[in-house]
Amino acid sequence: MSLDISAGPLRPGMVSLVGAGPGDPELLTLRAAKRLEEADLVLYDALINPRILDLARAARRVYVGKRAGRHAVAQEFINRLLVRAAGRGQRVVRLKGGDPFVFGRGGEEALALASAGVPFEVVPGISSAIAAAGLSGIPVTHRSISAGFLVVSGHAEQSYGPILRSLEPGSVTVVIMMGIAQIAAIASLLVARGWSALTPAAVLIGAARDDAAVWTLTLADLQRGLDFGDVSAPGTVVIGNVVDIRKAIESPVARGLTRAANTRR
Repeated sequence: MSLDISAGPLRPGMVSLVGAGPGDPELLTLRAAKRLEEADLVLYDALINPRILDLARAARRVYVGKRAGRHAVAQEFINRLLVRAAGRGQRVVRLKGGDPFVFGRGGEEALALASAGVPFEVVPGISSAIAAAGLSGIPVTHRSISAGFLVVSGHAEQSYGPILRSLEPGSVTVVIMMGIAQIAAIASLLVARGWSALTPAAVLIGAARDDAAVWTLTLADLQRGLDFGDVSAPGTVVIGNVVDIRKAIESPVARGLTRAANTRR
């Protein structure tokens, strides 16, 4: 079995699939920081904070990121790089934004490593699916309002459509990642499915970054296809009545805790 669940150091010939969290280096796990310090090679994704990469002082750093329509390196080639580098005895970190197994294709890389007999481990990270909302003062679950949440990728209708159509209106909090470009279509789908057009929604840009921004609006607003500007930072959309809790806890103290800068309504 190639999966390593020990807490020992990153060994030569081993790969660590590391989640970088929502962007702030202070939100890395201790093990993630340790693995970066131990690495010989770091293969990193788009949107990784440069201050996180600075932890890998002794490592060679190779960008293998993917953005919408702009893939730097094919996934199959990344898989081969991981296997080859480990085969040469390098200590390898595959650094991904958020969590490796939440829309990060970490599962594909784990399968490739297991198939090649390469020892590897998974170092979970805080997914923006939860962190973006939390940092903005929005709990994705709240007693008597929402007993659960659903996370979907919003980049393609064939991905999100069947799932969203299966939901009872207002039954859960909906969190959409990678869906800013499709948000008008997603909002229209939910309204057509029976969700109230006045359902609260929030567009969260940048999560833990210094230039984070938050828009609080409704499904009806989203249907109009609002312009959120040049969205180069990662974006998350939260839909459901939990969004209104942000207003109730918005105070000087709460704003200092949530780090939701440049708030827009």
